[in-house]
Amino acid sequence: MIVRIVLADPRSGRVPEGSSVNSQQLVVLADDTGHRAVPLWLRVIDAKLLWGLLERSAGDAVMAGVLEETAARLLHAAGVGVTAVDIEPAGEGMPELHPDTAAARVGLATAAGDRQVTVSAGYGLKLAIVAGVPVRVADAVMDRLAVPVRGEDVHAPFLLPAADRTRSRPRRRRFEPRNMAFADGLDYWELAGSFLDAGRPHWQDYSCTAADRSAVLACAVPEPSGSAVLFQEIYAEDYRGAAVTFRGQLRTTGVDGQPGLHLAAGRPDEHPGALLRDRGGSSLTAPGSSDWAWHEVTVPVPGQAGVIRFGISLTGRGRVKLRNPKLTSAPEAQE
Repeated sequence: MIVRIVLADPRSGRVPEGSSVNSQQLVVLADDTGHRAVPLWLRVIDAKLLWGLLERSAGDAVMAGVLEETAARLLHAAGVGVTAVDIEPAGEGMPELHPDTAAARVGLATAAGDRQVTVSAGYGLKLAIVAGVPVRVADAVMDRLAVPVRGEDVHAPFLLPAADRTRSRPRRRRFEPRNMAFADGLDYWELAGSFLDAGRPHWQDYSCTAADRSAVLACAVPEPSGSAVLFQEIYAEDYRGAAVTFRGQLRTTGVDGQPGLHLAAGRPDEHPGALLRDRGGSSLTAPGSSDWAWHEVTVPVPGQAGVIRFGISLTGRGRVKLRNPKLTSAPEAQE
């Protein structure tokens, strides 16, 4: 079944049902003929790049910094054609499609015959766009995971009702930190920062990964633009009127500036990097390299705060590692 890719507009302020605040973004694979759709959750960095590819003008032939663009051109030069991209669960019986439970099978036409390569769902969708080939979802997967769509808005079945968005968040929303030992990679953690606002050539200037129960934020090019933050976000209702403390161990290698630990409480629509670096509390390291050392920062949570964000930052070259992070509240503290 050929499907249409429809991204939830991140500027709309609508919160997808089942997502973890901003750590994932909703993508809908719409079967317009059957009036049904399958939700797919992508990591925010993949969704940002996918958004740029979908929105670019017809005359914008190359989107610098996108690996899938380069891959498509290299395949074409080698005489290999991308024929289709099939999105499917990574395991039998998976109840949904999100970054850890979705895969893409890329069909390739070569001189030796047809071949298939399995890649991540985000990579597969971007490759399909740059190669100009259809995205498909197997009928069996559609029958199991798709929901009916009534009207023109294919996002509607996956979004909170307007009434829920104006009242206090229901308890199914996330109020506690998750994956603080990085046992599930960087699930619930998000990469953001001013480098993403610096234009298409800089969208991959910083990278993040998880290894050995630590998170690593690093520059990915010799001269990265702006700064980057790796952070987690939770709703603030349970912490209003209290102080919260974020602590963890940091280790740095060859850094230019002063990376550090950050904590802030504010509005959901505030830029993550600006809120964390400019308006919250910080515990910074010195330039250069340093061994593991404990850092701690405490901030009050105002009564009007909507979210709490905590994480690490990096500006310029080098890398910073975080391990043993912990967020705690002090209910006896006053605003």
